[in-house]
Amino acid sequence: MTGLSVHSLSDFFQPGIDPATLSSVNRLTAAWPYLSVFITLFRGGDEEVLLRLLVLRELGGRADAPLWTPAEIAQRFAYLNPTKLDTILKRLREGELLVWESDGGRYQLSEGARVALAALATMVDFAGDDVELGYLTSQVAAGQAVGQVSDEALRHLLARLNELYAEFEAALESQSEFRIRAAQHRLDAVWRWVAKSTEVVRRLTADETLDLATLNQAQAIALAQSRMLALAGTFERRLAQLAAQRVHLGSSGLTSTDIADWLRRQQVGQLATQLAGCLSICPEPAFLATPELADVAEFELLARERAKAGNATLPGAEAAPLADAPEVERLLAAEAMYDELLQLGLELGESGAAELPIARAVLADSYDETAYRLSLLSLLGDPESRGDASIVADLARLPLQLTGGESVIEPDHPEVAALSDAWLRPHTPN
Repeated sequence: MTGLSVHSLSDFFQPGIDPATLSSVNRLTAAWPYLSVFITLFRGGDEEVLLRLLVLRELGGRADAPLWTPAEIAQRFAYLNPTKLDTILKRLREGELLVWESDGGRYQLSEGARVALAALATMVDFAGDDVELGYLTSQVAAGQAVGQVSDEALRHLLARLNELYAEFEAALESQSEFRIRAAQHRLDAVWRWVAKSTEVVRRLTADETLDLATLNQAQAIALAQSRMLALAGTFERRLAQLAAQRVHLGSSGLTSTDIADWLRRQQVGQLATQLAGCLSICPEPAFLATPELADVAEFELLARERAKAGNATLPGAEAAPLADAPEVERLLAAEAMYDELLQLGLELGESGAAELPIARAVLADSYDETAYRLSLLSLLGDPESRGDASIVADLARLPLQLTGGESVIEPDHPEVAALSDAWLRPHTPN
């Protein structure tokens, strides 16, 4: 396995730039023993690469007896051309993926080959699904499980979520029913991975050992997931609006959407055949008038040349703003409070009790969270907050009301010394 040549690597950089001083280059060169494994596997034609992967996966798949004799290899791959098999094995030996054990006269896979097979196994398992989002989520989940979360994996996951959101938003803005339906189907396909990454992010944000940069990345991912969650209802509303605008063609049962869908599936030649004989004369451009011609000429002669002469230098790159961590925390706390009040409302209805103390709903682990949950109770029944499409409106619409509160109680809590003696009762409209 050959290493990197410092002199040849320097040729790719500007004069005076030492590659060894760049942290990004150092990180790649440090991992070169593993990266060179992939170069050995994927150099050459598609057929050669496929057969190398086939042989390597077969050799690495025998867990109970990982060592192979030449005879066993020949017997296992009896369906391959012997000359081609020898070429593949020679390439694997030269790349140090396959190591010869002289004492026992057997072959075994190298450490780099095992690492490559593990990475490829995860990718192959996700083939046929939304491979990128599923694979990225699995990488973050694996890092979280072993306590070594990769900041780079988090950035890739956040970038993919933002890309998907931009695609879905562009589909909604297009006002095209076909694009919206395709985007909705795509959202349904990736939704289980969004749900999986939500669970991972919840565990990450609860980990007190994470550094600030990793925590900010996790909170940004949570915010991106919340934005995608809001799109699910938007798709349904937009499709309902478009359905109301369909034109029905008499009593045939066909609509303008059916016609548009049929036209979209026709080839250009078929459409030209359908139009044959429909136009008996060539259309005359009567819509062209002197003012329009003058505008076009002015653009071609002046505006286009002026645009070419302008400064087209792109602005410098800037880091994307980090998510507002306190805002995300408050949103999660409000959602948790809503779930708690909803459960208490169900408990009141099932038990037939007239009221429950607010301590059941507001007491949390810390004083700050308890105070915030207590402030949220003021939203119950607020008519000005009910019309919003947010968690605030959901709290305001809960069928609960506050009563009492003239005195205080002293709960058994390490940070809360006193609490209003108020009660939650079912709300009965007047």
